[in-house]
Amino acid sequence: MKKNLGIVIMMFLLFPGSAHTAVFPFSFTDSAGNTISIEKPPQRVVSLVPSITEALLRIGAEEVVHGITYHSVLPPQSSAISAVGGFFNPDLDKVAALEPDLIFYADLQQGVRKRFNGRATMVELTPTSIDEGFAQIRLLGRLFNKEKEAAKIINRERQQLQVIADKVDKIPQEKRQRVMRLMGRDTIMAPGDDSFQNEFIRAAGGIAPTWHKNGSIVPVTLEQWQEFNPQILYGCGGDRSTMSILDQPEWNEVDAIKNNKVFFFPCDLTCRAATHTGYFVSWLATRIYNQEFGDEHNFVLAQEIISTKKLALDLDYVQKAEIIETNIKDFRNKTVAVTFKHPMTVVSTLEGQRQGITTVANHYFPPPSWGLGHRQGIEALRQETLQTLHLPEGTTSILFTGADMDNLSVATQRFKEMQVTALVTAGVSSNSVRMSKDTGSFYEPEQAAINKPGTINIMLLTNMQLSPRAMTRALISATEAKSAALQDLDIRSSYSPRIYQATGTGTDNIIVVQGEGYPIDSTGGHTKMGELIARAVYAGVREAVHQQNGLTAQRSIFQRLKERKISLHDLCSKAVNPQQAPPLRAEMEHILLEPRYADFLKAILTVSDDVERGIIEDTSSIDAWIQATASELAGGRDAELKPFIQDNLPQITAKGLAALLAGAQARMEK
Repeated sequence: MKKNLGIVIMMFLLFPGSAHTAVFPFSFTDSAGNTISIEKPPQRVVSLVPSITEALLRIGAEEVVHGITYHSVLPPQSSAISAVGGFFNPDLDKVAALEPDLIFYADLQQGVRKRFNGRATMVELTPTSIDEGFAQIRLLGRLFNKEKEAAKIINRERQQLQVIADKVDKIPQEKRQRVMRLMGRDTIMAPGDDSFQNEFIRAAGGIAPTWHKNGSIVPVTLEQWQEFNPQILYGCGGDRSTMSILDQPEWNEVDAIKNNKVFFFPCDLTCRAATHTGYFVSWLATRIYNQEFGDEHNFVLAQEIISTKKLALDLDYVQKAEIIETNIKDFRNKTVAVTFKHPMTVVSTLEGQRQGITTVANHYFPPPSWGLGHRQGIEALRQETLQTLHLPEGTTSILFTGADMDNLSVATQRFKEMQVTALVTAGVSSNSVRMSKDTGSFYEPEQAAINKPGTINIMLLTNMQLSPRAMTRALISATEAKSAALQDLDIRSSYSPRIYQATGTGTDNIIVVQGEGYPIDSTGGHTKMGELIARAVYAGVREAVHQQNGLTAQRSIFQRLKERKISLHDLCSKAVNPQQAPPLRAEMEHILLEPRYADFLKAILTVSDDVERGIIEDTSSIDAWIQATASELAGGRDAELKPFIQDNLPQITAKGLAALLAGAQARMEK
């Protein structure tokens, strides 16, 4: 081990429950072995390390964070923080413009240290273990006077790790699985023996490989691969490209490939020993031991209600509305439940029309629970959930979702005496589709219901009494508004993101409540009630998507490229030889940090969609604009747009990217 957080670990692991306000000057040792002395609380922080950024924002220190890389995953309230480029190639001039007094950097960003050493406090924090990751969070809590918040995060993650440890203890040693983190692009690689990623595997109850090499990433030979014979493989993001290698003879002969046990998770979970360690280990463990963890004999926590929180709804017929937290199958679930003073008729896209309903609910079960619940079937899942919530089956209408109730949107629209409230949860990062274009994977309706609980769920309540006709027509008004919200946000189809916007997810559901008051018989687009329904749903979907996925219409061009599965790394690697690719990527990132060129590419992506749909036929003026932009970047010189190959890249998108690549190359040659 390096000197990584040596003093910090001694300070914070010996007293894990302590919380003291930092006294300045404050000294500690960072991962590079440097003694850091902080004279006063930092006020202008630039974090070039996504895991540090994540921790700073999770503990509530966003008011002092002024700069981050675009690789950071931001909570909604922090979307205005300036991006200074990517993790590998931050724009140092943009960093300087922010006048930081403290910069968090990684060991491979030595250019940052050279530029700012003496001008700002430079801190390198690179944990190589779970405990070091927690020590780092505690250090940040002390440094920014957020110790209680840091302790809360650490305690929650430790509790999750302990639950998994207790569950794993019930699994016999002979049933333990060999698990490997899959890394690399053109070759098979893995974390070294000293990496926290192998500790993740062990914490999840897996048997991690031993390569006799240390480091964040090491090559794996075919002989090592066959000798370890992984039963479970997992990776993230670009690691999917290694699947072409795993299709080859000899590589495809290990148990994980033969049994189709290859899983992919979000990179911000797999690659960071940060604030989601317990959450990720839980998710990984349930993938490894899905059958064992779903067995009720292996549960370690009582299935019960943990807490309730009131939700204010201004409707006379509502007795109570609340968000309920429960333990189900050892994982924390959350439900929004609305109980009426007397029975109502509802229309549900999951359950059909039902009468005598006293409670409508939308239930979130977290990713670690997904596979466990799917094995039950929808009816068994419904019964277990309602039993834990103490809600009667016969008078409760319930939806299921993978979107967290912490991100619930409550949107209300009014006109004179009319009122409509939409309770919306929405997640669009992995399940969004464009109906009429994308392929349906499931033939049997029951199979589809079991495998995919709803992702955009809407509960509609009004202060009027809707007729059966009005309730069913409301489904169309709400669906059209939902699709309009996704179109205006430019949410991409998960299956054809380079060409199509999404119209919804493949598993959306709606409940419309009858309500009480003045009778309403029509909720179509020409009616005031239909308008209010649409406005409430539109606002609710936009807010819920923002809360759950952090997406707004103003998001960065880097995020938009990611959503389209367009990689600057891959583009630059195909445009030039391997030695020139890293500096070309850095120049491309710097160009796209300029609003003029970022908006140029945003416009090109929009126009590309219209060309693919056949709305625009003559692209000559667009081609001229693209060529002019390339020449502008090249300082007025003619810039040759070299064709490059990337599967399924639309023609106009390819030309726009080629223009920026040509301009970037011209800038490099100056």
